Amino acid sequence: MSTILNISKIDMVFPTPSGSFTALKEVDLQIKKGEFISLIGHSGCGKSTVLNIVAGLCQATSGGVLLNNKEVSEPGPERAVVFQNHSLLPWLTAYQNVELAVKQVFANKMAANEMKEWIEHNLRLVHMEHAMHKRPDEISGGMKQRVGIARALAMQPEVLLMDEPFGALDALTRAHMQDSLMEIQDELNNTVIMITHDVDEAVLLSDRIIMMTNGPEATIGEILEVNLPRPRDRIALAKDPQYNHLRASVLEFLYEKQRKVEDISTKENNSKKTKQQRKATQVA
Repeated sequence: MSTILNISKIDMVFPTPSGSFTALKEVDLQIKKGEFISLIGHSGCGKSTVLNIVAGLCQATSGGVLLNNKEVSEPGPERAVVFQNHSLLPWLTAYQNVELAVKQVFANKMAANEMKEWIEHNLRLVHMEHAMHKRPDEISGGMKQRVGIARALAMQPEVLLMDEPFGALDALTRAHMQDSLMEIQDELNNTVIMITHDVDEAVLLSDRIIMMTNGPEATIGEILEVNLPRPRDRIALAKDPQYNHLRASVLEFLYEKQRKVEDISTKENNSKKTKQQRKATQVA
């Protein structure tokens, strides 16, 4: 597989009333076409900032992103985003919500009958053809997320960006959505980058899990290859020694290795402060 997305040594610095805050430091990652990548880490580690930079919603302070060797500088239909909040327009039906995206991208490329067929096809992909003429207030939370995913897929993006898309769903609905996503990705071979806090979800869905260190100056701490064969069955995997080893590796990073990284960072900061205080004393 060839590299489709190159995230090259990204730094992200935000101005604050008390001075500059470095949220991300030298985040460097190459992603291959058709890969499913999960970003995982504690809250505030910059996962969403990375996703927003890839989406073109904000610009990195230094470094950058290349998609097919072209610089990403603004949002584009080749990168579709699915947020935790489905963001459907409440006065439109499921069909009409997907239609909005399709018209935006394919207005001059598809005839009316082709567009109708394409919208219905993408709703079928997420098993929502039976409710395509219902408004968001007439369907469940899981169904709304399905429509949001259909809308994103209908843009035919090269990269699908997902920011905790199942975070607000109950456990059973979440499991169904994960299974649907695996089916869709297997069929379409999309490149997917997904933010999650769920270790089981990351191991079940991913080809690689990118584990982020805590901020400030958050970066990639470890990358875990998930070599489990596809298609994956969650019930069978629950008893699989390799699955449980991978799961334990992520938990170890999040709760043990991350703590060591923070301890080292604290010692370095304390050392810098001590040196600064000594210099100040000598000057005085």
